[in-house]
Amino acid sequence: MTTTLITGANKGLGFEAARRLIAAGHTVYIGSRDAERGRRAAEQLGARAVQLDVTDDASVEAAVKAIEADGGLDVLVNNAGIQEEMREGNVVIGAADVTADLMRRTFETNVFGTVRVLHAFLPMLQRSAAPVVVNVSSGLASLTRVTMPGTPAYAYPGVAYPASKTVVNMITVQYAKAFPNMRINAVEPGFTKTDLNGNTGIQTVEQGAEIIVHMAQVGPDGPTGGYFDAEGTLPW
Repeated sequence: MTTTLITGANKGLGFEAARRLIAAGHTVYIGSRDAERGRRAAEQLGARAVQLDVTDDASVEAAVKAIEADGGLDVLVNNAGIQEEMREGNVVIGAADVTADLMRRTFETNVFGTVRVLHAFLPMLQRSAAPVVVNVSSGLASLTRVTMPGTPAYAYPGVAYPASKTVVNMITVQYAKAFPNMRINAVEPGFTKTDLNGNTGIQTVEQGAEIIVHMAQVGPDGPTGGYFDAEGTLPW
C-alpha cells in the first residue's frame, strides 16, 4: 500500500488529487492548516487527516510524528501555496507595488514551507522502497514562458508568485540530484479555477489535478528533476 501526504489538501487541487489517488489505491493524508477543515475533507474522501501548517516548525514536526507512528510515507505532494499579490476584484499588483513584506509572506509558504516539509519528511521518505516527491509549481515559473511576448505568462504582471515558483523549480532540481533514489519533480497544473486565483482559471480541478496524480504515481524508473504539465516537459 502506497502512503501519500498532500499539503494544503482540504480543497481545490489538493483535494481532487487526494480523491484520485485514493481511487488508485493510495492511503492519503490530507494535510490542512485548519484541523477541522482537514478533518471534514478527509471524512468526505475516506482519507486520513493531519494538521499541517507548512509555515510552522512545530506543526510540521507533529505531522511527521503522527504519520511515522502510522507506518511511514512513500509520496509527498507539496501543494500548499498562496498568491498574495492578487487583490480584490482579481487584480494582480505589479512590480511598482510589490513590497519586501509581500515577497516575504509569499516565500514563507511557497518556498520556505516546501523546504521545511521536505527536510522534515526526508528521513521517512528515504526508508520507502519507492519514494516520490511532487512539487506543485506553475507555468509562471518558466523564465522561457514569461519572456515570450504574446503569451499569458508574459502578460502576468505579478512578481512574488512567479519568483517563488521559479525557486521551487530550482529546489526540485537540486533535491533530485542530491537524492537519486527518489523521483522528485515539479508540475504545472495549468490555469485552474481555485480559490488561489479567485476562481478565474479556465480549467476544472479535475483537469488541473491530472499531472499531480500522474507524477505522484511514477515508478523507480520514472523521470526525476523534471518540470512537467499534462502535455509533457516544460522549458525552464
